Amino acid sequence: MASRVVLVLLCCMHLSVLAAAAAAGAEYNIQRFGARADGRTDATQALAAAWSAACRSPEQGANVYVPNGEFLVSHVAFAGPCVGRTTVQIDGTLVAPSGFTGGEWIVFKHLDGLTVSGGTFDGRGDSLWACKAAGNGGCPDGATSVTVRNSRDVVISGVKSVNSELYHVVIDGCDGVTVQDARIIAPESSPNTDGIHVQSSSSVTITGASIQTGDDCISVGPGTSNLRVQHVSCGPGHGVSIGSLGKESEERGVENVTVSVAVFVGTENGLRIKTWGRAVRSGAYVRGVVFEHALMRDVRNPIIIDQNYCPNHGGQGCPHQVRAPVGAADQSGTSSCSPRSN
Repeated sequence: MASRVVLVLLCCMHLSVLAAAAAAGAEYNIQRFGARADGRTDATQALAAAWSAACRSPEQGANVYVPNGEFLVSHVAFAGPCVGRTTVQIDGTLVAPSGFTGGEWIVFKHLDGLTVSGGTFDGRGDSLWACKAAGNGGCPDGATSVTVRNSRDVVISGVKSVNSELYHVVIDGCDGVTVQDARIIAPESSPNTDGIHVQSSSSVTITGASIQTGDDCISVGPGTSNLRVQHVSCGPGHGVSIGSLGKESEERGVENVTVSVAVFVGTENGLRIKTWGRAVRSGAYVRGVVFEHALMRDVRNPIIIDQNYCPNHGGQGCPHQVRAPVGAADQSGTSSCSPRSN
């Protein structure tokens, strides 16, 4: 009798282990596909092959795994649709080729149910910044480090992006994206290195981010709605920027943006809304913006609303285009300028 009980218990334990394994999904370690963690050997094809296998896997939660070490990777598109929800778990560092000029480095697109967890993306942007600083022209366009496009139900958790050539993270044409506990680092002098840029997307949450960069910490483009930014720190950088909007006659607006519990240290701005003045009125708009519970230290411009952004006309002949009602509450700190609206 006792042996039967033991046998039943062992069978139950075995079934539990199988169930847990199935729930966790199959793991596709890129080293099994030929990747080498030496920072010199091109691991692009290995990463792409691991993704292809995971994307086709019938198991929910199939996982592409990047172990510790440095992996040299050029342009990779993690493209869907996939059979089930997929995860990319990174314990190591993905390193871009020096002087990469592909426009976009790592792209996730056409996915329904994606988690990107951990790891470092090193864009190695210093050579491009040096070219721009020299002012001699002829510099390559550069690349955005991580792009998420035309996807839904996406979680990006605990990632670190350093030294992107251009934007660190772009969310474009998505619905339901959460970016949590991200760390973004680039020198204050690095040009056009926006931390997180959101456009043509809805229901996006950015929480727990620490952003130090040379341009906007968070930038918001046309077609963005229901964006929540909370518990973020910014600095150095240019703060949180909405726009510029209204440059084109047919352009979508921005609505329902909340920035809450934020710390700005040594930034150019806190919150900035920037819209073009044009002779032909644009269909763009900004509405439903709430900026609350912010702490600022040595911020040049805590709040700027510029509805006459017209850099090539000196502010002449460019009528206001976009009304931008903003609710601001519980702001404290130090600044060299006062809140203003143009």
